[in-house]
Amino acid sequence: MTLGWILAASFAGGTLSAALAAFSLYLRASWIPMLVSFAIGTLLGAAFLEVIPAAFDQGDAHEAASAILGGIFGFFVLEKLMLWRHCHTEDCEAHDPHQLGTSAGSGTVAHDHGRSGALIIVGDTVHNFVDGVLIAAAFLQSTELGVVTAVAIIAHEIPQEVGDFLILLHSGYTRARALAMNLLSSLATLVGGLLGYYGLQAFEGLEPTLLGIVGASMIYVAVADLIPGLHRRPQFRDGATQTLLIALGIGSIVLVRVVVAH
Repeated sequence: MTLGWILAASFAGGTLSAALAAFSLYLRASWIPMLVSFAIGTLLGAAFLEVIPAAFDQGDAHEAASAILGGIFGFFVLEKLMLWRHCHTEDCEAHDPHQLGTSAGSGTVAHDHGRSGALIIVGDTVHNFVDGVLIAAAFLQSTELGVVTAVAIIAHEIPQEVGDFLILLHSGYTRARALAMNLLSSLATLVGGLLGYYGLQAFEGLEPTLLGIVGASMIYVAVADLIPGLHRRPQFRDGATQTLLIALGIGSIVLVRVVVAH
């Protein structure tokens, strides 16, 4: 019975939040560059208000901090490898600062050849896996705690999944492919729940490291890949809109925390 609860809650926690984020399918393409600012806010809010504090709470602070540092360095190396694979010369859009970040004559943010999207998928998959482990741990304590934990995870994931979906669109994914990748990544919650049920004690020692990697992916994508693109639109009106949307993204995470706490 407990395993059934864990599997049901893990499936709902992963796929339901990803499916609700699919409303982004109805967004106009012209809105995506500015809504990337909202995604930045959700990434930074989730990283600094949820994931990193949880990493420090789960174990040794030095272990969690080392995982964050190692994750940022690892994602930098991964992105370099992806850039090298995309273009072996300096004379291409991926390396040209005058071309990267804007579409010719349009003033909109250009696709980044899938780099930030790939990093988001990696980080989100790890995050979903950890969520599954946490759901399993809660249900092994009590059914009531498990249900509350699953609801909290779903509520927390919805704004973040919306942000991830927008980043995938910004990264050049088609809307159908972005939705498919989000749903595929969400299955890691089910895997985490199943493995957590059978070997939770083995995963408890890894939670600070896994959460640190998740936080690193969110910070790196927001700061290294997305924010520089915003600076290529220096007009005051654009800057004010970007600032407001980043604040709203952070606020959405704060709102979820407040609602769940009550």
